[in-house]
Amino acid sequence: MSDFFQYLVNGLTIGAFLSLIALGYSMVYGVVRLINFAHGDIFMIGAFAGFTVLTTIGVTGGMAIPAVLAAVVVGSLATGVVGAGIARVVYTPLLKARQLSLFIAAIGVSLALSEGVKLLTGARFKSYPDALDGGQIMAGSVRVSYAQLVLVVFSVVLMAVLWLFVTRTVTGTAMRALAMDRDAARLQGINVERLILMTFLIGSVLAGAAGVMYGLYYTQISFGMGFLIGLRAFTAAVLGGIGNLPGTMAAGVLIGLIQSFAAGYISSRWTDVIIFGVLIAVLAFRPSGLFGERVVERA
Repeated sequence: MSDFFQYLVNGLTIGAFLSLIALGYSMVYGVVRLINFAHGDIFMIGAFAGFTVLTTIGVTGGMAIPAVLAAVVVGSLATGVVGAGIARVVYTPLLKARQLSLFIAAIGVSLALSEGVKLLTGARFKSYPDALDGGQIMAGSVRVSYAQLVLVVFSVVLMAVLWLFVTRTVTGTAMRALAMDRDAARLQGINVERLILMTFLIGSVLAGAAGVMYGLYYTQISFGMGFLIGLRAFTAAVLGGIGNLPGTMAAGVLIGLIQSFAAGYISSRWTDVIIFGVLIAVLAFRPSGLFGERVVERA
């Protein structure tokens, strides 16, 4: 039973930053109807930006919360700028083109980002500074590190802020209106292009924060990390119901739990087989996701 609770703790930690990445997929699809395959690479850029901050500061261990906050802020800002810039330069001019054009552009951006980081930083794995090595809490034989507590709490705070922004602000209301009908939103005086850039900015900021958390938790990053993590997060977005933000958050945690329990009780080599098997099953039997899509079909 102690193993079960340990896997539960690990799964909740993994699910916390998977949810942050998945929210970017869900938001962008809800507004633009685009599966942004470059989103995983934006997450990767956030991890490298945080790595640069922590190595520049020179963190050597212990609960260096100020350094972690600085890494998260810089990583989030960097990815926000990159995400909004990509949307402005690449995606916005193609909004009236065929969906296939957007799809191919997203793949091209993904490859450009990963190969660009590879050329700038090298192909080898980078070891993240141990900035959250501050001890642990023991409950019987179940270990909860302070790092896990910090990452989960921080992720929950970010998701709560996003939910309040989307549901309680004028800009968030405009985003929801845009997701329902772009032409009607434009007729109501909503600046559609600005809101699209805002959506990419917010999704990229969350992905950047998740990238720093990933590096702190797993302690190693590489230029190719965005592909697989991005697919897992996309699975969470589909599982929760694309465009459904609460469903996406819950599904991200569920994918984290599946990953943790599969690795613990079966083998880590089978985790992706099981995760993507779940994706196939959902698409086959409930295409709208476990919690239902919140996307209005346009005539």
